[in-house]
Amino acid sequence: MADKELKDIEQVAQRVADAHGFLHIDDKTAQLTALDAQIAQPGFWDDAQRAQTVSKQASSLRDTIDAYNAAVSLLDDARAAHELAGEDPLFAEEVQQTLETLDGKLDALEVESWFSGRFDDGDCILTVSPGQGGLEAQDWTEMLYNMYSRYADSKGWKVKVLDLVPGAEAVGLNKATLQIEGRLVYGMLRSENGVHRLVRISPTDVKQRRHTTFAAVEVLPVLPDDIEVNLDMNDVRVDVYRSSGPGGQCVNTTDSAVRLTHMPTGIVVTCQNEKSQLQNKDAAIRVLKSKLYEIEQQKRRDQIDELRGERMENSFGSQIRNYVLFPYQLVKDVRSGVETGNVDAVLDGDIDQFVVGYHKWRVSQE
Repeated sequence: MADKELKDIEQVAQRVADAHGFLHIDDKTAQLTALDAQIAQPGFWDDAQRAQTVSKQASSLRDTIDAYNAAVSLLDDARAAHELAGEDPLFAEEVQQTLETLDGKLDALEVESWFSGRFDDGDCILTVSPGQGGLEAQDWTEMLYNMYSRYADSKGWKVKVLDLVPGAEAVGLNKATLQIEGRLVYGMLRSENGVHRLVRISPTDVKQRRHTTFAAVEVLPVLPDDIEVNLDMNDVRVDVYRSSGPGGQCVNTTDSAVRLTHMPTGIVVTCQNEKSQLQNKDAAIRVLKSKLYEIEQQKRRDQIDELRGERMENSFGSQIRNYVLFPYQLVKDVRSGVETGNVDAVLDGDIDQFVVGYHKWRVSQE
């Protein structure tokens, strides 16, 4: 038994050593030291935007280093308990419990190492829009909006509603735009970008027939201040209108909602959930810049693909995930193969297995 425990400890110790490498702990420690030196300088907070960006970078680095140090501490605890297990069998149980906890922490650190993209550590703008299916698609859009809101809450992320457009005939939503803020938000939620397919008996169909409908999810990074986007406001038509709402005290009596139309591209962005017209305009400009940035990035990717002779397939079955409620219950991601029959839990926001499963699959393809 003691030999097995020692072997388990050494295996986990190797994982801790590997984590030190793939997390670049030495580099992150040096970066954090440099950022802390900046924060300590007089006048650092005079430039509030820059100070906030630097502070967020430092906080992210500190979180990673602290998580790694916690893993090292657990490894030391496991080794100490193993040495005492010969005198007291209760310490053998402590060894196993500590190793199980350590395994979980190392799994989380491994997942974190997958997010090395430029914007992965930042916030995102998530938009859900109905596809084919009429009222059913609008209802599906609202279901996805609720699913992502609950998932974000479960992760401790902050959700800011930028735009909610009610659907026709008071059914569902015609669009939902959220700004989700937290650590690794964009990196994690990149998994959701694409078409989501729903199969069920439609509650909007009096004949109770089975319907297949679609909704598109777009995930864009909230661009940091040091990213410049070529946006000429002379190319943007700004319209203001009265915000729509559920009625009662929530009805907006002023023209505070803002619609931006980017004339060269035809992109339309609306924002109506902030308190003032100025706040709605600022939020809408932020979304528009993210969309324009993504267009430029996609152009570059297309040029590279053309040079390489690569072509992206665009055919039937382009959805990234299927949600089947009838004649059986199953949610399956068509990329990673992750699936579950607990549809209710998924629609209630329990989608971590799909998010993590996608990124595990993505890393395996690189």
